[in-house]
Amino acid sequence: MKPKVHEHQKTNFKGVSKKIFLLFLLISVTVYSQQKGLVAEKAMVVSAREEASKIGVDIIKKGGNAFDAMVATQLALAVAYPYAGNISGGGFMVYRKANGDVGSLDFREKAPQKASKNMYQDKNGNVIPQLSTNGALSVGIPGSVAGIFEVHKKFGKLPLAALFQPSIDLAEKGIVVTEKEKAKLDEYRAVIVKISGDKTLYNKTFQVGDTIKYLALANTLKEILKNGKDEFYKGNTAKKLVSFLKQKGGIITLKDLADYKVVWRKPIIFRYKELNIISMAPPSSGGITLAQIMKMIEPYDVSKFGYNSPHYIQLLVEAERRAYADRNYFLGDPDFVKIPQKQLLNDTYLKDRMKSFSFDKATSSADVSHGNVSVYESMETTHYSIVDSEGNAVAVTTTVNDAYGSKLYCDELGFFLNDQMDDFSSKPGVPNLYGLVGAEANSIAPKKRMLSSMTPTIVEKNGQLLMLLGSPGGSTIITSVLQTILNVYEFKMTMQQAVDAPRFHNQWLPDDIMVEPNKFDKTTLENLMSKGYNINEKFAPVLGKVDAILVQPDRKLEGGADFRGDDKAAGF
Repeated sequence: MKPKVHEHQKTNFKGVSKKIFLLFLLISVTVYSQQKGLVAEKAMVVSAREEASKIGVDIIKKGGNAFDAMVATQLALAVAYPYAGNISGGGFMVYRKANGDVGSLDFREKAPQKASKNMYQDKNGNVIPQLSTNGALSVGIPGSVAGIFEVHKKFGKLPLAALFQPSIDLAEKGIVVTEKEKAKLDEYRAVIVKISGDKTLYNKTFQVGDTIKYLALANTLKEILKNGKDEFYKGNTAKKLVSFLKQKGGIITLKDLADYKVVWRKPIIFRYKELNIISMAPPSSGGITLAQIMKMIEPYDVSKFGYNSPHYIQLLVEAERRAYADRNYFLGDPDFVKIPQKQLLNDTYLKDRMKSFSFDKATSSADVSHGNVSVYESMETTHYSIVDSEGNAVAVTTTVNDAYGSKLYCDELGFFLNDQMDDFSSKPGVPNLYGLVGAEANSIAPKKRMLSSMTPTIVEKNGQLLMLLGSPGGSTIITSVLQTILNVYEFKMTMQQAVDAPRFHNQWLPDDIMVEPNKFDKTTLENLMSKGYNINEKFAPVLGKVDAILVQPDRKLEGGADFRGDDKAAGF
């Protein structure tokens, strides 16, 4: 059932106290969501699979910190959730130490040295379908292994063996297929077999309850543990990987792998009313785009509009439309393009952007466009959130981009390769896999990092940790994170309610409001359509899959694990 949100909630609150409204809101939200997620006193991990969350929590129980748990959880997801978890992709980590220090790590993939601006176009300049999404040519230089070694070197407490062993054991013992995993395997089996060959591990119909053992991946992890990061980037694993990719038509070389480096970056930090928000800087577009949207809506009394009322949806959609137009035009790898970050986050600039907004009618995307561009990024990312018993917090979003990445599975090494090259603009003005339209700022160049929407985010209130969250969902990541923060802060939801609540999304192009099907009040949608908004219930049956942790007033931790997947919180 969905909560009933009536048309008169738009602005009509005269004579109705805020307390009564909030009570109504909580009652209506509870209709479709359990009241609270898992509550733990000391530490918590929320991730896409219960096995990974438990492994992360066990590491903290053994005296490890949130950074040790990050390493162990990343490895466990590579085993338990090959759909997006990985050692062959990349991602971003935002952290806040117990003493309040914050920072972020960019372990995003890079384009190989032989990559070129027009590599996915035919001789007439047309983009060749699926060349940037399927197979060896779509693979970017992986950053995940370098990422976990860098995190451990800087912040880890426990020896690496203690962090690797649980995932090695898990790979050897095997993962039990869930209903949701079976559905994904069935959906993608044909294309995986077509690209990886009929001898692949995945050329089999798996049933719910079957156990899949990942023995090749266990061996790869043992080799990396034994020989360190260099095993993946310079050693036998690197040689096997390059040879495999070359044989399949890829262009990554041993030099590409050997040259790969992660980057510690200064996070995007901004205020929204009483909140201090810390998010990821470029080459993630998450932090800047989130900041733009939240600053554009800040002057409005958001909670008065009513949860998912027409006015609330309109306000967010119009701010999103303007922020995504900027995202797609200005943002790219900061090591390659100059990003006007200060100007994009300037209060006067953002106020001007909203001047053309009116509650009377929809703004046309053409009217807020920054350049003649038309783009798209993958849904199949994964996020995990960790708080340890010392109070350190880590938010990590990691991906192989599309579902099972490039669909190219290396049976010898035991993992799928990413198809991250699709996150570049294959041709400025042409949509990518996620319908995102990119400009020159995100065009392909050797050694360049592709733009991302990943938005690992930490929120403080009164100088204290309040929540941490993130999501998969390609271009819908930013708006999923946005709505979850607002659900907690403006509408006083529990973490679980905030995560479970129905979501909507606009990304400038296409000029649609994407909404989760059958979750929104029909009169609300009709009201929006009467003002000129296009409602799209088909594009994205799932908008994001948020995994979050909220620090409650008594300092206990509440986990919000998204019901849209097999996601689970674990804690003690």
